[in-house]
Amino acid sequence: MNKSYKEKIEEYRESIDRLDSVLIYTLGERFEKTNKIGKIKAKNNLPTSDHDRELRQIKRIINIANEANLDPIFAEKIFKTIISEVKNNHNKMKK
Repeated sequence: MNKSYKEKIEEYRESIDRLDSVLIYTLGERFEKTNKIGKIKAKNNLPTSDHDRELRQIKRIINIANEANLDPIFAEKIFKTIISEVKNNHNKMKK
């Protein structure tokens, strides 16, 4: 029996919901790690950002996006948003 388009859409949406959860939990775990780095940087009076690492990471993200058939420009935008939030968190820790 063929599934109706409504059933197919619902299946895809359920899968998307699971993937959204994975993304959020993964970001949460990532921020736990970056917060630990921020505390170390604040304690040792280190700069908030590491430009060389950011450039290496952006190149890495672009390569991964290409492998994953994801628009690399979109992936870079997302990553830059994440980096910006990490820097904001690190700056708050310095205060």
